[in-house]
Amino acid sequence: MPIIKSAKKRVKVARKATIRNAKTRRNLREALKNFSKSLSGGSKTEIEKAEKAAISAIDVAAKKAVIHKNKAARKKSQVAAKAKA
Repeated sequence: MPIIKSAKKRVKVARKATIRNAKTRRNLREALKNFSKSLSGGSKTEIEKAEKAAISAIDVAAKKAVIHKNKAARKKSQVAAKAKA
């Protein structure tokens, strides 16, 4: 355990950030899974809705620096290509 006051604060801040990042990552994975499920057996409108949610989740994760911006661009491209096909 840290002794210095600023180090104690960093532990608290890091813990909060870890929880926030985990939540963002979980939402991202969930959106991508829902998108792939809708591809396997869903209507066109359902696929479009899932694609929009997945792209939104990717954008949020990239904005919060949970994933790298280049990875976000790659994932968005893959999602769009799958939805189109």
